[in-house]
This record gives sequence, C-alpha cells and structure tokens, in this order.
Amino acid sequence: MVNDADGRPSSKVARLIDTYGFDETFGDELEALWTAEGSRRKSLRDLADMFNRQLLEAALDDAGMSTVDGEVANLYRLLTGDDVSSGMRMEARTRLERNGIDVDELESDFVTYQAIRSYLTSYRDAEYERPSDGNRVESVLDTIQRLRSRLGSVVDGSLDRLRSTDQLTLGEFRLFIDVDVLCEECGAQYGVVELLERGGCDCGEGPTK
Repeated sequence: MVNDADGRPSSKVARLIDTYGFDETFGDELEALWTAEGSRRKSLRDLADMFNRQLLEAALDDAGMSTVDGEVANLYRLLTGDDVSSGMRMEARTRLERNGIDVDELESDFVTYQAIRSYLTSYRDAEYERPSDGNRVESVLDTIQRLRSRLGSVVDGSLDRLRSTDQLTLGEFRLFIDVDVLCEECGAQYGVVELLERGGCDCGEGPTK
C-alpha cells in the first residue's frame, strides 16, 4: 500500500477530507461514532453514507445551491438509492448538472464502507472493541430506558393535544409504560428491566443479582 507524506497508508477518505476542506475534527467524529457504545454507535455503512452526504453538501455549497432541511439527504437518496426510479435519478442529476456540478466526478468521490474501514483502522489506527457480556446488558438496559422515555413523551404529548382540542375526554393522568416477559418454560413473569437486572428468569440456576 502506498504511503502518504506522513508515512501513513494512503487513504481515499483522508484525501477527500483535505480536498473538500472538511473541519479537522471530522475524522475524529467518524472514529468516535464507530467506537461508541450502544445505540450511539454507527456502522461502517452508516458512516459511509454520512461521509458521502457531507461530500454532496460541500458540492452544493460550492455551486451556490441553497437547500432546505432534509434536502441533502433526499438528493443523496435519489442519486444512490436502490428503490429510486431511473426517471427520478435522472431528474436529480440534471438539476445538479444545471447548477454546475459534475455529478460523475462527485459520484466517483463517494466512498464505500470498505474505504471507511480502511481509513479508521489503517490510517487512524482505530479499533472497535466489542462490548463484554456485562456491557451488552447495560447497553440493552440503556436502550430500553431511552425508548420507554421517548414513548412516554410521545403518548403524553399526543393525549394532551387531543384533550386540548376537545377530541378526548381525560382528566389529569399518569402513564404506565411497562414491557413484561413471560417465560413459557418456568412460568415466571418479570418486567423486562427487572429480568435483565436479575440475570434471567427462574429456569435452572442462572446468574442472579
């Protein structure tokens, strides 16, 4: 593998970060997202899409094209999505080309997840350590708690809006959001959080806390 001026392996991702003038911390962000724990972690494919959208946004800025929120992501989907019709893809390409963007060159700059992996592991010497069994449980607990909190906020807000517009009759209320797990082998039933915290149901002599 050819090395760069710093003696590190050559990297398409590193070259593009420099060519497109990305912030110096962008590489740090990619590494942090790849090595994060739980739901914060992004896969290599996620990071490749994130990187490519950044390239597209930079090209739009250079061309002086103004965009609304979500438009960059939609344009990227039109250019690369498997579920996009040829007509929609051509329409998106034509729009970009009319604004002076060389779409063929831009698409040749798009990176694959393999390029992201090479950049992180070979160029930046980053490593992803898979969580231990204990950390996996903590990660699942954290995810469940956040999803439960999110669901509570959505339901609470929806009920309140319906009540305020006289579409629902409801006094002061409290929400109870629980997920129970019933083991059909031993008949034990626990809340999912309790089940995870105690290390299992009543089958056998599994680990307990």
